[in-house]
Amino acid sequence: MTSYRRNFVPGGSFFFTVNLLDRGQSLLTANIEPLRAAFREIRQRHPFRIDAIVILPEHLHTVWTMPDGDADFAMRWRQIKSAFSRKLAPDEPVSAGRAARGERGIWQRRYWEHTIRDEEDYARHIDYVHINPVKHGLVNRVCDWAPSSFHRHVELGIYPADWAGDLSQCDDGAKFGERS
Repeated sequence: MTSYRRNFVPGGSFFFTVNLLDRGQSLLTANIEPLRAAFREIRQRHPFRIDAIVILPEHLHTVWTMPDGDADFAMRWRQIKSAFSRKLAPDEPVSAGRAARGERGIWQRRYWEHTIRDEEDYARHIDYVHINPVKHGLVNRVCDWAPSSFHRHVELGIYPADWAGDLSQCDDGAKFGERS
């Protein structure tokens, strides 16, 4: 079995991308309240700070800061995925391998994790989280995507409400972050 290396930094900040197994689904936005409940439930038991988050139909991006002395984001992700999955009817197709392990067919097993290195890296990843609905063509303006911490950042004065403007007016408006 492949050995994945994770950089566990107690009290560190991390960027994550977490995907549904079937990228053609829209389970996350269609079930936003059960997803929020799963996050609340796990944060009550195992605190961490959500610095930024955006929920897209089939994946999410988030930046977390872990408590001092704690780096176990992997356990938190397992529990969040499990709590969300338990809130959904078990009607998705499940492979034989997953069925043999008693797993559902909702989430990809792995996720992308990046350890935030410094303030500039932190700011870049927060921006990336918030620009993502525009990058994927879901909206033309960041402020038009509801399931995003962008709105909280505007209330806190971190971003202006018109941050990034109307990117449909730009020739390069869809070129953010990821490689084509």
